[in-house]
Amino acid sequence: MRVLIVYAHPEPQSFNSSCLSVALDVFKGEGHEVIVSDLYAQRFNPVAGPDDVISRKNDSYFSLGEEQMHASTNALFSEDVSTEIGRLLRSDLLILQFPMWWFGMPAMLKGWVDRVFAFGSAYDFGQTWEEGVFTGRRAMLSVSTSAPAEAFAPDGRNGDIERVLWPIHAGILGIVGYTVMPPFVAHGIPFVGEEVMNAELDRYHAMLEHIDTAEPLKFHTAEDFENYRLKPGIEPATPGQHRGSRLHMKQDVIPGR
Repeated sequence: MRVLIVYAHPEPQSFNSSCLSVALDVFKGEGHEVIVSDLYAQRFNPVAGPDDVISRKNDSYFSLGEEQMHASTNALFSEDVSTEIGRLLRSDLLILQFPMWWFGMPAMLKGWVDRVFAFGSAYDFGQTWEEGVFTGRRAMLSVSTSAPAEAFAPDGRNGDIERVLWPIHAGILGIVGYTVMPPFVAHGIPFVGEEVMNAELDRYHAMLEHIDTAEPLKFHTAEDFENYRLKPGIEPATPGQHRGSRLHMKQDVIPGR
């Protein structure tokens, strides 16, 4: 198995770096090939734009999707993008390792996605979701947060962690066809102390050792939808779809007005 770990943390002594070491220990110990894209060490440019390609289809107007498709078809990506796309396409398992900053990925990692999950390479017309380029391959998030687990409970102050991660699980990984594995989320890392951090690293080690038998996340398939919405008889079964009340969308009604 070929494993690609995309690592996005600027500090080599961080908890995220320790998670990277755990993954290397597990997968190399099992004889798998592991490639690490250490984005900060590589000084990866996260800004998608004209420099992503060495020759453009349209010199008068820049469209990222149009130029990605042109570059995918004609091998015209810049060297840094081409290298990362090659790593991605050759991998059987993708792990994104990062600290949660402002409810999402660090800009470095988001920029990697913008540039490397390129139209024509990572997805195409008719090649999304269960028909995606990466169908049959797996992906997983390994994430640290600074808030306690209770804050990310379904009724927690920060909101349900499954919904917080939905834009990545579904909008990045699921949509290109990956079988998405349950995430490793280590909460409150800056404040829990060394003993708890070591226990979390042991938990991550165990998760990776049993990744082959883990139940992947659920995504509704195309047959569940009609006109982009779940059919009436299909019960929502993901963090992204629901038919419950949306109290946050309702305005107060002032009597007499």
